[in-house]
Amino acid sequence: MTPRQQAIAAFERRRPEGLVPHVELEFQLSEELVGRKALRRDDLKAVSPRERDRLLHENVEHWLDVCERLDYCILTGLHWLDVEDQIESFKLVRQLAGERYMLSAFVDGTAGIPNGTNMMEAAWRMADKPDEVLAEHDRWAREAAEVGKRLIGAGAEVVFMCSDYCFNHGPWLSPAMFRRFVTPFLARNIAEFRRAGAWPVKHTDGNIMPILDQLVECEPAALHSLDPMAGVDIREVRRLYGHRVALMGNVNCALVQAGTQEQIAESARYCLEHGGVATGGYFFTTSNCIFAGVPLESYFAMLEVRRQFGRRG
Repeated sequence: MTPRQQAIAAFERRRPEGLVPHVELEFQLSEELVGRKALRRDDLKAVSPRERDRLLHENVEHWLDVCERLDYCILTGLHWLDVEDQIESFKLVRQLAGERYMLSAFVDGTAGIPNGTNMMEAAWRMADKPDEVLAEHDRWAREAAEVGKRLIGAGAEVVFMCSDYCFNHGPWLSPAMFRRFVTPFLARNIAEFRRAGAWPVKHTDGNIMPILDQLVECEPAALHSLDPMAGVDIREVRRLYGHRVALMGNVNCALVQAGTQEQIAESARYCLEHGGVATGGYFFTTSNCIFAGVPLESYFAMLEVRRQFGRRG
């Protein structure tokens, strides 16, 4: 099976051949791995059309190199570009690698945790002006749907939806408020992305357990993060909803950043055992991403556990 075929099998909650599929939401160590930085939208400001084409081509080659070295099934990293440049990059990926990897977009029109400057305002507006807030959330969801459908039409097969809803102690909204102000728009965006032909993946850090039923009710293809630092146990999530949604994550990214090799291996083995190597429907992934500052050798230690224990027995 190609990496793309392995991903499809996991999304369909089947057991793929070979190793359990692997991807990271973001990989921010590409300069350490392949010797050059990934392209960002600011790098393309004020460049000539010819230079833009060259840079996009080099960036696609860069990410294909990362995917090959790390055995990714989904190509991520192009979301750091503007929409037009993502679309052009999708074409280049298909020209250079065919359909070996799934293409991805990052789009989410739902309301996540407010930043530190507007938390109080967001809270009082939901209490005092709920209709105004709902209209705003409806507009965000409509705008996201248009962007997402455009990227799907250009080739994106996976849509990562990355609004964060939860702290380590639980959601920032009560389950009742979440059902009013988030769930309808999340369900709508997911349904729209599915109808357009994509696999929607809902990411959120933190303790999702109080709203897990609502997230699954919205019918994403997969849930990402499954944050062990917030007490989310992949074994329990699989017991409750593994028959309805694929799972991504739960390898403790704090340990991958600062833990010992033994701690990393223990977390990785737990996820492989309980995430779905035997049953299918699991992507081996950290509980966030491989961010700047993670020692590359620690990430390699995590991948070595996959190599040793990531095949169905």
